[in-house]
Amino acid sequence: MSTYKLICPHSHSRMRISTSEGKHIFLRVACLQCTHEGCGWSVRAEFEMTHEMSPSRMANPEVRLPLATAAQRHAAMVSATDQPGLLDPLEKERAI
Repeated sequence: MSTYKLICPHSHSRMRISTSEGKHIFLRVACLQCTHEGCGWSVRAEFEMTHEMSPSRMANPEVRLPLATAAQRHAAMVSATDQPGLLDPLEKERAI
């Protein structure tokens, strides 16, 4: 299992979640902070569940999300072993 890496767009250091609150069954609001001592950037973020990739074997009738398209499911399977960080494209642009 992989974890999602959040990267500060300023210092390119890891971000940490300082607080997190569930707003809805499919929505979580979090405050993120850069771990670089010299940066100090913080931001509010929202994490939303939007599509079902595969059905649960313990289905809750309150959970109703649209099924992801075949292309979305395929892309998730391909990237599951090499999941990029949230802001990795910015890091690559700066390197060029």
